[in-house]
Amino acid sequence: MYRNSWVVGVLAFAVAVGTLQMTVVVPLLPGLGQQLHAPSTTVSWTLTAGLLSGAVSIPLLSRLGDMYGRRTVSLVALGLLVAGSALGALAGTLPLLIIGRVLQGTAAPLLPLAMGLVRQVVPGNRLPSAIGVLSATIGVGSGGGMILAGLLDGNHRTVFWTLTGLAALSFVLVAAVVREAPARGSGRPDLIGAALVAVWLVCLLLAITKGGAWGWTSPPTLGLFAAAVVVAVVWVVTARRTASPLIEIPMLLHRGTVGATVASFLLGFALFAAITTVSAVAQGALGASVLQVGIYLLPTTVLMLVVSVLAGPLMRRFTASTLVAGGSALVTAAALWLAVSRSSSADLYGAATLLGLGIGLGYAALGTMAVEHVEPAKTAAAGGVNALVRVVGSSVAGAVGAAVLSSGGAGWTFGVAAGAALLAAFFAYLG
Repeated sequence: MYRNSWVVGVLAFAVAVGTLQMTVVVPLLPGLGQQLHAPSTTVSWTLTAGLLSGAVSIPLLSRLGDMYGRRTVSLVALGLLVAGSALGALAGTLPLLIIGRVLQGTAAPLLPLAMGLVRQVVPGNRLPSAIGVLSATIGVGSGGGMILAGLLDGNHRTVFWTLTGLAALSFVLVAAVVREAPARGSGRPDLIGAALVAVWLVCLLLAITKGGAWGWTSPPTLGLFAAAVVVAVVWVVTARRTASPLIEIPMLLHRGTVGATVASFLLGFALFAAITTVSAVAQGALGASVLQVGIYLLPTTVLMLVVSVLAGPLMRRFTASTLVAGGSALVTAAALWLAVSRSSSADLYGAATLLGLGIGLGYAALGTMAVEHVEPAKTAAAGGVNALVRVVGSSVAGAVGAAVLSSGGAGWTFGVAAGAALLAAFFAYLG
C-alpha cells in the first residue's frame, strides 16, 4: 500500500510539474510584450505554442507509451521539459523562446501516461481516488504556475531555470520509484496523423489570433480557416484508414465517453480563458504585480488541491458525471461574476474561490468519467483523448482570449468562458 502511495505521489508531482509550464507564462505575457516589442496577439504564441505542442504530443506519446513502456516515455517527456525550460531561460528572442515552449509542451502527455501506470499498481477500489488526485494536480499545476511566476518577480529567465530544476528532480524521482511491466504494444506511431493534427491546429489558431489584425473576412484569415477545415477532414479520413491511428476517431464519439470528451474541451477552454483574463485585468485595471496576480489565484490553487483529496469519497457517493456537471456550474458562476464585476480585489478573490472549487471538482472527476465505461485495455486511449481535447480547448482559449480581449474587452472574455463552462455542465449531465 505504501509503495503504491509513493508511486501515485511521484507521478502526481510529475504531472503537476508538467502542468506548471502551461500557465507559468500567463502573467509574463505583458512583460514579454514590452521586452520583445511585440503585440499581445503575437506574444500570446509563447502560451499557445506550448499548448499546441501538448495537443499533438498527447496522442503521439501515449501511443509510444503503449509500444515502448509508459515509464520510459514519461522519462523522455520529462527530459524534453528539462531541455525546453533551459532553452527558454537562455532565449533572447521570441522565436527561440517559442521553440523552447514547444519542447516544454511535450510534457502534456504525463497525465494519460501516469493514469496507465497507476492502473497497473493501484487496487480497483482505490483507483478512482488515485485518478482523481492525478487529474486534480492539473489544476494545482495550473494555479501553481501563476504563483511561481509571481514569487520569482516575473523574470522569465529565473522562472524557466526553476522549471528546469523541478523537471530534473521529477525525472530522478520517476526513474527511482516508478516501475512497470514490460510493454507489449505493437505497430508503429502515426507520424502522418501527428503532422496533420499539428497543421490544422496551427491554421485554426493562427487565424483566430491574427483575424482581428488582418480582418476576419480578409483572404489570409479565410484561407487559414479553410485550410484548417480541409486538413482536419483529411486527418479524419486518414485516421479511419490507419491500423494504429494517432487518435482513435471512434473513441472521440464513443457513447460512454463523448460527454467527458466535450466537457473536458469546454472546461479546459473556460479555465484558460478565465485565468489569462484575470491576469490581464489584475495587471491592467488594478495595477497588480506578477506576484499579486498569483496571490489573487491562490484560492483557486489551494481549493483544487483540497478537492482532489476529497475526490475519492465524493465519487463513492455521486457519479462522476454529476460531479463534473456541478464543478462546471461553479466555473460558470465564477466567470459570470467577473463578467459583471471585477473592479476590486474582493471580486477576484471571490471568483477565484468558486473557480478553484469548480475546476478541482470537474478535473478530479473527468478522469474517472473518461475511462469508467471503456474496457481496461482502452484506458490509456480514453485518457489520452480526454487529455488531448482538454489541451486543445486550452489552446483555443489562449488564441480566442487574446483576440476577444483586444477587441471586446475583459467582460466579453469572461462571458465567453461562462458560456463554455455552462455547456460543459450540460454535456457532463448528459454523459
